Amino acid sequence: MSRVLFPNIAVYQQQWLDVGDGHQLYLEQSGNPNGIAVVYLHGGPGGGTSKDHRRYFDPDKYRIILFDQRGCGRSTPSPSVRQNTAAHLVADLELIRQHLSISYWLVTGGSWGTTLALLYGIQYPETVLGFILRGVFLGTTAEYDWLYGQDGAAVFFPEYYREFTEQLIDVKADNIVQGYYDVLTGSNEIAVIAASKAWCLWELRLSTIEHHPIDIHHIEDSHQALCMAKISSHYFVNKCFIEEGLILASIEKIKAIPAIILHGRYDMVCQLGNADQLVQKWPNAQLQILPKAGHSGFESQTIDGFCKATDTMANFIAERRELD
Repeated sequence: MSRVLFPNIAVYQQQWLDVGDGHQLYLEQSGNPNGIAVVYLHGGPGGGTSKDHRRYFDPDKYRIILFDQRGCGRSTPSPSVRQNTAAHLVADLELIRQHLSISYWLVTGGSWGTTLALLYGIQYPETVLGFILRGVFLGTTAEYDWLYGQDGAAVFFPEYYREFTEQLIDVKADNIVQGYYDVLTGSNEIAVIAASKAWCLWELRLSTIEHHPIDIHHIEDSHQALCMAKISSHYFVNKCFIEEGLILASIEKIKAIPAIILHGRYDMVCQLGNADQLVQKWPNAQLQILPKAGHSGFESQTIDGFCKATDTMANFIAERRELD
């Protein structure tokens, strides 16, 4: 039987955590305060959390922790790329764990959230009970080329790619990402708004095989679009501040940690082959290919797979604690 999201739940604590550099992170907790601690890492970079992210987890079993990464969502200032790198985000995540007095937690996320989860685990493996990762992104040149180059996803969506690149007709840049970054960090506010919506529309159109058609009217939240576009382009022009191939080269550090990896077969944002490469190097990781899913975290098969994975992990962690 296919699973649906758990019912809507309210948060029991909200706060803005000072992480330095002038940044305060929006941080919330819901579910069971005495349950298994789990953190969900949102995508983007710059995507922000959603109340539906709480609903992947059984609120009776889990202490559910969500936060908006620095510079986006309800964190302040927002949008902001100041002192905003992968190393900063990993440090923020560890500060959250310490602030909440959590010894060990389940680390979960989607898309860019998988990148951050893996970087965090590689640096702090002793704190991680397990991983649930959806739509793997490893931060490699091949992945940027696939998403923004002429010979990748653009081949499957030529009309959408044409719309995406038309925003840059008057911009001189060596590549699409640099061109967008130049506009998004410029002083022309009208151009910034138009570019941010076009950036988000391109990815949104690639993200789902269930929900069509998608047009500019689906980009309703201008602030969210600006956060996503500005911060994503900031990261991508800087190769996510990750050394090429770093994650796959560092899997030895987390190979003993159990992981459930979910990936849509028709994911056009993050290719399935990246998840497969990851699992080949990670003996305790299990890859579940979703046969009729794309990249979105809220397609029916993805919801089903993620909710079942959180139940599986809850049972596994409970059994392991009993043995200990």
